[in-house]
Amino acid sequence: MTLGEAAARTSGASAGSAGASSGGASRTSTRPAGGETWLVRHSTEWRQVGIVTAYWLTLSCMYWLPFCRNPAVLALACALSFLNAVVIHNHLHRGIFHSKRLNLIFRSILSFGNLYPASANIPAHNLVHHHFEDDGQWDWADSRCVRFRWNLANLVHFPNVAGPRTFNGVTAWAKTARHEGFVRQYQTELGFAFGLTAVLMIFDFWTTLFFVCVPQLYGARCILRINILQHDGADISSEWNHSRNFVGRAFNWIMCNNGYHTIHHNRAGLHWSELDSAHRREAAPRIAPSLDQPSMVGYLLRTYLFTWSRGRPVDGHAVEARAGGIELPSRAERRAEAARSAVQETAAREMAPGETQSAASP
Repeated sequence: MTLGEAAARTSGASAGSAGASSGGASRTSTRPAGGETWLVRHSTEWRQVGIVTAYWLTLSCMYWLPFCRNPAVLALACALSFLNAVVIHNHLHRGIFHSKRLNLIFRSILSFGNLYPASANIPAHNLVHHHFEDDGQWDWADSRCVRFRWNLANLVHFPNVAGPRTFNGVTAWAKTARHEGFVRQYQTELGFAFGLTAVLMIFDFWTTLFFVCVPQLYGARCILRINILQHDGADISSEWNHSRNFVGRAFNWIMCNNGYHTIHHNRAGLHWSELDSAHRREAAPRIAPSLDQPSMVGYLLRTYLFTWSRGRPVDGHAVEARAGGIELPSRAERRAEAARSAVQETAAREMAPGETQSAASP
């Protein structure tokens, strides 16, 4: 999508989400089941706090304790880095803490974990990715930006294409959108992530390079690859068959329900703890079986190791016609819902409804 459109839609996010609340979106509760707690907005958020704490402890052990510098602990750190990026996704949709200040501080902590500003998710994911190509422009991390005949090469190379496209887009958006709160927060996260990493390098360069930077970059690249796993071969023009889901229960407990991607797009206001039941109720009856995978590992092996070329894309409209419809907010309302909460955490007070800016695509 064009950056001007992204900026304009961000500016109208509050107004758009108000429309959503009076339409179909109001029929889906945005308050997660279960009680709020004294610090976090929902008790399940402690799982996400635990993931980030475990990641920092693992990095600290490798940095300070030589006997922890081994492949097993490094592999654990890489896995936790990927989960740190998952927490970034969830946190930028629904802030974990009651306190806005604490949410912004936590963004800096998350940014160090993957060596990129967590707030980049606002334009890259909440605004652009949730639009698909409805505005005539590709998502910056569209799975079609890699076109090798050998499908494994698409998976391996994807971050090398999607990464620069995304950060070029984010940088240009930050310059054109004129939201000072976003820019300040973005720069704070950037300074903290790279500043702390640089300090660690000053004291122990090689340990930091291999046992801090490697996990940081592993998680950042893997979260980009999730885009190709979730959308390649799906029908992004359809209402329900635009995403691939990984529905294993243990997998989704660890991933904080990020395997349920269809319902996340269609009900962006839902808390992540509600996605599993909503997926079974609404998405599962309306999607092609190939888009409901029991295991991500099994899918990776079948699709990228045991198969040479890309599979045939799903005809989502045909599947939905057989399954029957369901009342669903418009795509415009869904996009506004995806944009609303993350924007409110940073610069909503600076955005005038209807404000527009013009800029070129990245």
